[in-house]
Amino acid sequence: MENETFTLLFQPAFEAVFKNDFHLKGRWREAFFKNPHPVILELGCGRGEYTVELARRYPAKNFIGIDRKGARLWRGAKTATGEQLPNVAFIRTRIDFITSFFAPGEVDEIWITFPDPQPVRPRKRLTGGRFLARYAQFLKTGGNIHLKTDSQMLHEYTKAIIQHNGLPLLEANSDIYGTARADDILSIRTHYEELFLQQRLPITYCRFGLGDKTAFEEPSINGNA
Repeated sequence: MENETFTLLFQPAFEAVFKNDFHLKGRWREAFFKNPHPVILELGCGRGEYTVELARRYPAKNFIGIDRKGARLWRGAKTATGEQLPNVAFIRTRIDFITSFFAPGEVDEIWITFPDPQPVRPRKRLTGGRFLARYAQFLKTGGNIHLKTDSQMLHEYTKAIIQHNGLPLLEANSDIYGTARADDILSIRTHYEELFLQQRLPITYCRFGLGDKTAFEEPSINGNA
């Protein structure tokens, strides 16, 4: 499979990261990117459109896209390899195992773009307490998490968990295009975003931090409705 030929795409076996550390953990800057620049993750990156476009626009930052589907990652890896982008990597893994890949303080920012909102399984939401606790293990102090989604439910749920845990909410916008908030970064569109816009669904955005928290409680209403 062509994915195996991409030097910027890592596909570790289950046993290599289940309760084990990936060989680049704590060493992404020095051993892979070979620079001291910030490391930014995109979780559930799909085809990698956001990761690749961010890398094009911000060559002084390093971007790592993570998804569990190899067929999706192929597109991003193919494009980044063809353009010889030096500041891009992709990892094929489940977000459940993400702490196996990054050391404390190693990640500067996290982007979560159009994740499955998990309407009936709140514990699987990528902005839920279970995952926030994982991010807290490697996100640097003061680092931001960005959520961009068409799901009003997930947007409201995320605001609720932020408020319930007393986290710093830096920005919340329920319609970035309707309010002309879509700037150079937020106007980057993925395949799924184009589909949502064709359906005239508003695109929402949240930016928040984790403060000094390492454990997170779920809000009393979890946004199932």
